[in-house]
Amino acid sequence: MANVVVIGAQWGDEGKGKITDLLSRSADVVVRYQGGVNAGHTVVVQGQTFKLHLIPSGILYPDTECIIGSGTVIDPEILIAELDQLEALGISTKNLLISDIAHVTMPYHRLIDQASEERRGRQKIGTTGRGIGPTYADKSERTGIRIIDLMDPEVLVEKLTWTINYKNPILEKLYNLSPLDPAGVIKQYQEYAERLGSYVVDSSLKIYEAIEQKRNILFEGAQGTLLDLDHGTYPYVTSSNPVAGGACVGAGVGPTMIDRVIGVAKAYTTRVGEGPFPTEIHTREGELLCELGSEFGTTTGRRRRCGWFDAVIGRYAVRINGLDCLAITKLDVLDTFEEIKVCVAYEIDGELTREFPSSTSVFARCQPVYKTLSGWQKSTAECRSLEDLPKEALDYLKFLAELMKVPIAVVSLGASRDQTIIVEDPIHGPKRALLDASGTPITSGV
Repeated sequence: MANVVVIGAQWGDEGKGKITDLLSRSADVVVRYQGGVNAGHTVVVQGQTFKLHLIPSGILYPDTECIIGSGTVIDPEILIAELDQLEALGISTKNLLISDIAHVTMPYHRLIDQASEERRGRQKIGTTGRGIGPTYADKSERTGIRIIDLMDPEVLVEKLTWTINYKNPILEKLYNLSPLDPAGVIKQYQEYAERLGSYVVDSSLKIYEAIEQKRNILFEGAQGTLLDLDHGTYPYVTSSNPVAGGACVGAGVGPTMIDRVIGVAKAYTTRVGEGPFPTEIHTREGELLCELGSEFGTTTGRRRRCGWFDAVIGRYAVRINGLDCLAITKLDVLDTFEEIKVCVAYEIDGELTREFPSSTSVFARCQPVYKTLSGWQKSTAECRSLEDLPKEALDYLKFLAELMKVPIAVVSLGASRDQTIIVEDPIHGPKRALLDASGTPITSGV
């Protein structure tokens, strides 16, 4: 039995959806513990693409129980659309459970999010405009609406009437927007409650019972370490805690119940939205990474900024999350490059550092110090074992493992489930590592 957390080790968009889907084969329960519809996981199964924003990708396995935990914020309209999409494709949603104390994204959250971002001008953060920040803000302000409130008509009428009357002057006087009609919103959300009611449970209790039954649990985060509200590149961050520690709070479990933490990182680096990005490539190579990697956001469709692998933020992610191993994704995107760069340190005002700075203004002045490695200029898309990889590709993985000081256990070489090399079972603990912590490759197959 193992309870495993999967986190993004960069700025999100690392391919966690595929890795979560892969690990769900061995999981009995998959728990989404934070974020909202500002996240998106894309999974390709037998040529069919599934884009999920709230429902854990474990839903694609008929025997896997999927839980949307209390740390998430739920937009009922989008959740119901996902349910309809899955059911139309013949995917059962009977194993989905929703936390009764998760907070709900309301129409005024979306309106305020979009209007406030527009007013920021050059100081904009790069929000998705889906209302996630304002939903978490109301949660902290203790004026939020929870799923359990939707289930009680009298409570919903009382709370939403007060809240909308509280928000309307903000919409009108601060943002010059039309006020919301409380009766219309209440009616709409009562309809959502009728559709979602059968899925609602005390999710923390369900997870605890699964732990007592020694079932395998996979805790799935959204976004990535560098977007963490406390430990990311603030203020260019999300409104929750994607780091491994956030799984305990967002799922309602104690830290002693977590056995392993798996980090997911691309073989290069991407970032969506605003904020410093030391290894960003502004030449044709950056455009090529975007084209070959199809680097457009699942949720917004925005073009992702692309750069070389940054081992400084990688080591930071190892430290902040206590990573046991890494999954490296999109190695195949580098197949055509003659040379590949890896950032091994930063130069800040003439001084060398190998540590991630706390100050965003200092981070913006960081200049990457690169180590250049030879590319392999051969396709890796059909590789299914370490022996199949070109020597230079294996050397590249070995170098990343040396820098990160953590084993690389999974290598993804494309979007499909089968385009993967696995040398250890991350759910049940390491049998042997693809690359050990000293960087020595292990070339025998599973």
